[in-house]
Amino acid sequence: MAQQAMGTILCMSSYEKGHEFIREAKRQGWHVIFMTNENLRHADWPRECIDEFFVMPTLTVRDHMLNAVSYLARANPISRIVALDEFDLEMAAALREHLRLPGMGESVNRHFRDKLAMRKQAAACDIRVPEFSPVFNYDALRYYLARIPGPWVLKPRSSASAIGIRKIHEADEIWSILEQLGDAQSNYLIEQFVPGEVFHVDSIVAGGKVLFATASRYGAPPINISHEGGVFISRILPRRSSLARKLRKINKKVIKGLGMVDGVTHAEFIRGEVDGKLYFLEIAARVGGANIPEMVEAATGVNLWAEWAKVELADPRDRYEPQPVRDLLAGIIITLARQEWPDLSAYDDHEVVWRMVRRHHAGLIVAASEPGRIEELLDSYNTRFHEDFHTSLPVPDRATN
Repeated sequence: MAQQAMGTILCMSSYEKGHEFIREAKRQGWHVIFMTNENLRHADWPRECIDEFFVMPTLTVRDHMLNAVSYLARANPISRIVALDEFDLEMAAALREHLRLPGMGESVNRHFRDKLAMRKQAAACDIRVPEFSPVFNYDALRYYLARIPGPWVLKPRSSASAIGIRKIHEADEIWSILEQLGDAQSNYLIEQFVPGEVFHVDSIVAGGKVLFATASRYGAPPINISHEGGVFISRILPRRSSLARKLRKINKKVIKGLGMVDGVTHAEFIRGEVDGKLYFLEIAARVGGANIPEMVEAATGVNLWAEWAKVELADPRDRYEPQPVRDLLAGIIITLARQEWPDLSAYDDHEVVWRMVRRHHAGLIVAASEPGRIEELLDSYNTRFHEDFHTSLPVPDRATN
């Protein structure tokens, strides 16, 4: 793929992530401006690849960000703006609209940030979703609660992952919570709780086509980990399995229906334990959290952050095509740890290809050619992690997505 003439890209993030995106942008010859929150001024950013570094008190105040970026544009011909963290996607879309830059605008961005918008659009595209209701008209909500049996989940429309989600068993409880929320209640939706296995599909999209996708299965559903604690587990499904094929097919339909053109996505689906059907849960226009990119890279050799940068910065006349260099399976296990720096040296199986180095966290990635070996290791490590490291108590530096 030919390299586009040098331009200026503004990367922004309110969470420490996306280092490889920044490095790849610099490798592609771009002038990199980076903007983050004041409290991340001294984080371990790849500063050797950042040409200009700016901090703001917060990246969430629209007028302040429009003024700041417009001021930067006086001396810098900014031609791309990319949010590396999900909580900055809306601001990046607003900035693109203001500066009239290519990329996802505010309307399409809602399909990847607003859980109500993505459900409505998916349903309009004949994609199966759990029965849901916005929190606008009370008569419509009463009809929904009478028609759809509980339990239900109350979800913030714009939060990431399982943050802020509440499971509700009685209709009276819903009305009590809505009263507490007051004017904020329209920022939520109510959805039927569908028990079952939860999956995620991580994709690279270019020119409106899904050119790379891996399907994976979580251990405990993310909502359980978020609310009850526990050990986070995921593993990549065998690529040629029937389930992986079905997940990639519905994932492709979601991406097309919601209007993604160029970028990366992290989508989640659930297979109902009662009917066995796949339901679309949500999708984000970002690289997945919880070190999922490291798991994908361990199995395929594809670094989602670097490939995202290539997609964003590619000359539209060129054909982008990721090149997997490995055909393995991989699994990841992570837990909050009671030790400040957990000792993982006893986990010495040759399939271990990555070890987490983070305060109060223990984590490993394993890679192998046989799915049975991945399952064997994850099952064993799950038991050992509970014994050796796991804590349900609050610890410093807890991951949020």
